[in-house]
Amino acid sequence: MQTTRSSFAALSDHDLLAAVKQLAARERHATAHLIASLVELDARRLYLGEGCSSLFTYCTQILHLSEHAAYGRIEAARAARRFPVILELLAEGTITLTTVGVLAPHLTGENHQRLLAAAQHRSKREVEHQIAHLCPRPDVPASVRKLPAPTNRTRTSPPPTSETGSVLTNPAVLLPTQPLSSAASAQSPEDTESTAPSPAPVLVPRPQPRPAVIAPLAPERYRVQVTLGAETVEKLRRAQDLLRHTIPTGDPAAIFDRALTLLLDSLERTKLAATDSPRPGRPPAARSRHIPAAVRRGVWARDGGQCAFIGTEGRCAERGFLEFHHVVPYAVGGTATIETISLRCKRHNGYEAEQEFGLTWEGTRSGPSQERRHTRERGGDLRAASRLTTPDAATV
Repeated sequence: MQTTRSSFAALSDHDLLAAVKQLAARERHATAHLIASLVELDARRLYLGEGCSSLFTYCTQILHLSEHAAYGRIEAARAARRFPVILELLAEGTITLTTVGVLAPHLTGENHQRLLAAAQHRSKREVEHQIAHLCPRPDVPASVRKLPAPTNRTRTSPPPTSETGSVLTNPAVLLPTQPLSSAASAQSPEDTESTAPSPAPVLVPRPQPRPAVIAPLAPERYRVQVTLGAETVEKLRRAQDLLRHTIPTGDPAAIFDRALTLLLDSLERTKLAATDSPRPGRPPAARSRHIPAAVRRGVWARDGGQCAFIGTEGRCAERGFLEFHHVVPYAVGGTATIETISLRCKRHNGYEAEQEFGLTWEGTRSGPSQERRHTRERGGDLRAASRLTTPDAATV
């Protein structure tokens, strides 16, 4: 089977969307059938006759699945052996392999139907909250500890090479295989002549920092794990000392709650013009890109702090990278009122600019001359057409 991009390039937008949905449905059915076959293969232990000591080895070495894919499918297969309804839900697309992996340790004969029904069309985070309600865990003790400094490891074996034979390097750390001074002192002239040259220094990448963790423990209780710099830890220590009369234990959770409350208050005042005593709004100035404070407050409250773009499959759920969008573009005379301003995420704001002015999403890739031609045809200015979000007017 030969799969190329050109087989889809000739499709219309409508046909491409339909083809993608059909292919996704086929993939779900194929995955469900694969898991059903793994259930039977595991029960018969046929992987042993194939020369594999485990089903995991069979999946990775014979079926050539990645470790992550093999683990997820094996976990789903063993859950489906106990509760066959899982196969039907996977084929329908109402639950995912990730969902099954989160739920599997907690499924019983009494609760599996209820839990699987509640997890349908839910994200991993939502299912984790579901489990936190089912099996609440105690709070973890607060702790601040210094992590060991990243060590530079020396590679003694030949460095890995790419398919072209070039050495795969990372410009993180350049390490010699041994100190030059010790190497020179440890060898005599005769040894130097008879021994082979030492390997060239190898670039060894430093380990990547672990991502932050926010995991639900119980209803309304979460575990948060982050790595902080020395200056931030010192700020925490100072805050603990200054708050001993109010927070005698110096609980970092209580301090972070206070700090975030103050930060959110500052951000909402700056970006959303939030205030306890709003003044009557002034009418927007003619041909001004400025969005009055009253308009920003009203639009944010009306749209609920969420992108208000509505596509063929529903409303966009994005709550980050939000911008104030002119429903009637500023370039063609749009004004800044609550009725004519709406929240958009950055991608949908650019998408609507592309639909309106025929520009690419970034607004500059089509070239200055083409932008000017599009803008002159609509009677606007280049800056308004190509960038509908200025820091003082449209970015949240």
